[in-house]
Amino acid sequence: MTHASDTTLIASLRARLAPIINDDRTERTIMLLIVLNAIILGLETSPTAMAAAGPALKMADHIILGIFVLELAVRMIVHGAKFWRDPWSLFDFGVVGIALVPATGNLSVLRALRIIRALRLISAIKSMRRVVGGLMHAIPGMGSIVALLGLVFYVFSVMATKLFGGDFPQWFGTIGESAYSLFQIMTLESWSMGIVRPVMEVHSWAWAFFVPFILITSFTVLNLFIGIIVDAMQTQHEAEAAEDQATTKAELDEILEEVRALRAEVKSLRPRETSKAR
Repeated sequence: MTHASDTTLIASLRARLAPIINDDRTERTIMLLIVLNAIILGLETSPTAMAAAGPALKMADHIILGIFVLELAVRMIVHGAKFWRDPWSLFDFGVVGIALVPATGNLSVLRALRIIRALRLISAIKSMRRVVGGLMHAIPGMGSIVALLGLVFYVFSVMATKLFGGDFPQWFGTIGESAYSLFQIMTLESWSMGIVRPVMEVHSWAWAFFVPFILITSFTVLNLFIGIIVDAMQTQHEAEAAEDQATTKAELDEILEEVRALRAEVKSLRPRETSKAR
């Protein structure tokens, strides 16, 4: 008897809280609080702002955190077990949970991680969720590209160590140092004046090694990452569009069924009206 009453109470509570938590105004309010909280956490890094309004900023941060905790608790009640099966709900839970860990002693680094709460905008804004979803779908394809890039780096690192390690041990003395130097060259950060030209002063033919490496990595392999990500995002967008169309079609079919039932009911009433008129 008690179990049944508890179930009824929870169902009643969910029915009351669901319209509140699913309301567009609630979502907009949470988004606004996330932005405001990010600004507050940024101001806490300013000595001037802390000297002028430090206690107020900390109080506002605690109040907003309390609202986030309350919102999560309501979502847990409304969605029940579905909350723990939703990746975005788990993401929100982890982001808010980090802020509740006491930032003392060895855990003082968590104080800096409070700004992670700003990442809740990703779960709050649908377009951002779509971008992250596309990135997640692109991970399998990106794994193959990473393996290919790692193989290219290993081959060129071994070659660079043997070719230039004796004259330039600070850049190519070991495979690890060669890989790091080649990574800098791949990013095109001070690659010419910083590394390649000094090497070419000793080995005039070195351009024949570095130019193909740049073409293979910067202009070919890395562009494959972009292609895979764009393809994954396009695929996800098409899947969402197909899902929306299926939902719309189901709603239209339901409306048509209701219209047909209404027409049949109207037709069944006409003979009765005719007989009464006679």
